Amino acid sequence: MSTNRDDPRRRELITRGYCVFEDVLDRPMLDELTHVTEALLAGYAPEEAERVRYQGSNVPVAYQDPVFPRLFARPEVLEALGALGFADPKWWSAFLLSKPPHAPPLYWHQDWWAWDDPVSADPVPPQVFLMYYLTDTDRENGCLRVIPGTHRRRIALHDALPDAHTEKTHNAALDPESPLFARHPDEVDVPVKAGDVVIGDARLLHAAHGNRTDRRRSLLTLWYFPAYAALSEPVRAFIAGHAPEPPPGLPETEEGGRFERLIPRYAGSAEPAAWNRTPGIHLGTLPVPV
Repeated sequence: MSTNRDDPRRRELITRGYCVFEDVLDRPMLDELTHVTEALLAGYAPEEAERVRYQGSNVPVAYQDPVFPRLFARPEVLEALGALGFADPKWWSAFLLSKPPHAPPLYWHQDWWAWDDPVSADPVPPQVFLMYYLTDTDRENGCLRVIPGTHRRRIALHDALPDAHTEKTHNAALDPESPLFARHPDEVDVPVKAGDVVIGDARLLHAAHGNRTDRRRSLLTLWYFPAYAALSEPVRAFIAGHAPEPPPGLPETEEGGRFERLIPRYAGSAEPAAWNRTPGIHLGTLPVPV
């Protein structure tokens, strides 16, 4: 597995907070994922869809279908992380986020949850998202929006946002003056093709445009700890305590063997880190070096 720390995409991830790898998933894999995710969405409760209307859906995925562990441990996925210098990543969770036609935008937020821990100030991402869109994306159908550098530098927007994915954010549309959906002068659109993967720092402020088309826009977001062994013991204790165990028999398959190595483990005695989604003293105030 490649671990080329000179890959320019590693520099993009460290300095800008995100990068893109093209053509990571082939058409057969995309077709299989589309078929399985459409079946999951067919059974999605309307009241739950309304509760998470800004995401469109928020379906945890893990072992509902064999295709998911194959995706989590897919060699091309691990090669992408390896190219960024991460030879031993750990997987934690995954979600199906699917905007139906004419769905609203997703609000500005960041997803890191251990801001009390000094690892939050590390240049290397403590946690990354891997976003796989199952269709081509652009501004019309709800592509990703990011504010580069906000994974390591505080801006005024940080102090105006409530914690992500809470009642305050779910009810944001009730406030016409809310900054949650505002345009930002430094924001960047990240349109991609189906099969590409966007890798981003969990601390990065990001959002998504609304879907103004007549077709559904779906993506799978996978969460990894790219340098798990370098995290503090309290953070590893929390992660390992909330990691789903693979079902019996899965490690006996080829994909299961690869997937087993991705499960985060912790054998120490540290008290688990506190869950805190509010950026604090460990979020810097100076520009990120470029």
